[in-house]
Amino acid sequence: MEETLDPDDIRRALTAAHLYYVQDRTMEAIARELGTSRSTVSRLLSRARATGIVDIRIRSPFAAPQLLEQNLADRYGITAHVVPVPDDASDVERLERVATAAAHLLGDLIVADTTVGIAWGSTTAAVSRRLVPKSVHGTTFVQLNGSGNTRTTGLLYASDILSRFAEAYGGNAQQFPVPAFFDDPRTKHAMWRERSTTRILAIQAAMDLVVFSVGAADSRVPSHVYSGGYLEPEELAALDGEGVVGDVATVFYRLDGSTRGIELNDRATGPRFDVLRRVPSRVCIVSGVDKRDSLRGALAARLVTELVVDEATARALTE
Repeated sequence: MEETLDPDDIRRALTAAHLYYVQDRTMEAIARELGTSRSTVSRLLSRARATGIVDIRIRSPFAAPQLLEQNLADRYGITAHVVPVPDDASDVERLERVATAAAHLLGDLIVADTTVGIAWGSTTAAVSRRLVPKSVHGTTFVQLNGSGNTRTTGLLYASDILSRFAEAYGGNAQQFPVPAFFDDPRTKHAMWRERSTTRILAIQAAMDLVVFSVGAADSRVPSHVYSGGYLEPEELAALDGEGVVGDVATVFYRLDGSTRGIELNDRATGPRFDVLRRVPSRVCIVSGVDKRDSLRGALAARLVTELVVDEATARALTE
């Protein structure tokens, strides 16, 4: 449960943080000044970090991540945030580190009166669990694509992710209660004329920021669209035959970023790529070298303005 601080606690945490991080005072000296114990000072500093009063940033003296960021910026015209991760780290640990870095970046990007699109998936779920609480006036978080399939409505999974974002920033959540894929394109076209759907599509059209990852069929940390029962064997075979390397919000693409002629996209509920490209800030979060080709396709489609990626995958992109 998120801890709530009263104004006195906030002031004490702020004072302790300023004395410790800015004035370089010891915990013992701070305890004397505040008339409290060293353990209380430690708790105040922990609260300052947990509630976003203190935002710690580490700048490595080693050039590798910065060189990779510059290389990616030069090659793809994006802002890259390369997360140092040991090469022998497990896939789960790699995802956790990237998700934590992305959560802190979003704390800088999400400001007052921002409309944020969220694509559900394994990566955005990990990010949602690591968000640093920050009360921001007038934020709206909208689901980018439907989540139902023939086995489940998917509402709980998608709404949990969306709700964590809304709770962290004091915003409101707008769900998109439609299936991930319709059985017939004509059903989708009819549904897209319904007022309940056009309301969500209008919110999506006004997005200031989108947060997403890329799906890949062969990722070692399974992409939810492939592991969650959304695709039948014949659909997977068709995607392979069409040269598909990944998806963003259940819209599939090839290595060159093209989507034309991919039949499943006619039934998908994710936003068209021209809609995404109109959003000013587009944050893509990727963990794992197995997603290299999927990420390359998303970059080729010009879907990304900010990339949060682990060091090994960044190296693979530049080789």
